[in-house]
Amino acid sequence: MKRDLYEQEHEAYRASVRRFVANHVVPHREKWESEGRVGRELFEAAGALGVLGVAAPEHLGGGGVVDFRYNAILSEELAAADVLSIGLGLSLQADIALPYLLDHCTPEQAERWLPGAISGKTILALAMSEPGAGSDIANISTTASREGDEYVINGSKTFITNGLNADLVVVAVKTTAAAGRKGISLLVVEADRPGFSRGAKLAKVGQHAADTAELFFDDVRVPVGHLLGEEDRGFYVMMNHLVQERLAVTVQATAQARRAYELSLEHAATRKAFGAAIGTFQHNRFLLAEMKTETEIAQAYVDRLISAHLEGALDATEAAQGKWWTTELCQRVVDRGVQLHGGYGYMAEYPIARAWIDSRIQTIYAGTTEVMKEIIGRSIGL
Repeated sequence: MKRDLYEQEHEAYRASVRRFVANHVVPHREKWESEGRVGRELFEAAGALGVLGVAAPEHLGGGGVVDFRYNAILSEELAAADVLSIGLGLSLQADIALPYLLDHCTPEQAERWLPGAISGKTILALAMSEPGAGSDIANISTTASREGDEYVINGSKTFITNGLNADLVVVAVKTTAAAGRKGISLLVVEADRPGFSRGAKLAKVGQHAADTAELFFDDVRVPVGHLLGEEDRGFYVMMNHLVQERLAVTVQATAQARRAYELSLEHAATRKAFGAAIGTFQHNRFLLAEMKTETEIAQAYVDRLISAHLEGALDATEAAQGKWWTTELCQRVVDRGVQLHGGYGYMAEYPIARAWIDSRIQTIYAGTTEVMKEIIGRSIGL
């Protein structure tokens, strides 16, 4: 099905991103997966291309174009090259972390932090999830006590993407402990602050090149000027930004599902059993027909969600709908792809096997499927 979401300038950008992925990501896949993190040079190469700061002001080194379609293209091209999980850190920086700075920095903060983040010399992370508070952000226990002109941070975070590489971390903290969600603030913390430390890389089932770590804050002091936005308003900032975060995951899941279908179709056309290509067997043709139909339905739906976001009309409920449905669909499509590949589908060297283990997390991070359905259920009065 022909898509009409993108215009000529987007396709020109796609061509440059495709070259970037081929030259700067694909050749290093095995090395970065074995090391458990991508090289910092990837972020600088992405910054040089303009991938990280498309929406940032031009005077700070950005592209000055607020258009999420450019973000979506990066995710689609990473998926098409079977390196979506390796590029997760780039997507985190461009789609999720950087918008916090773009939307809430003071002019002085913007001058200090944005040029490095846009160029890729400064790697960003968001520190929200805790050992006892995953999707339930209102229950975080990391605190920041005001002492004169400083905040003193104590606590820990877990499951933090870019946790090992990050130079600058946006941290969710409790500034008014008894106020629940109304007492949460966001502080920006440099990784070289005394008292800040990182745990070992967390050993995950998949996404081995996407560094994920625990972060620890032991009397970490930051100036009051590191407050991002207003004090005690951080929860509402996070909820607003979760719309784009969940849309980003929706785009990634759909691109991953489409790629799984393509890989499965190619395998079914070339792999033979009993003297014929396995794709000629009716059962397999039916499976591929379902995968093709479902991925095209998902793509049309996601393109509409992106259009709504461009118009400023995508709300939290719609983002939740897209997030749970496409990530669950991705699980089904990828799993069918593994089955169609037979024994080869279980071999780590095959892209379909990597997609199987890498995509499983999508129904969990950025809010589990169950939380997404709860958001939707509340919106319809239940």
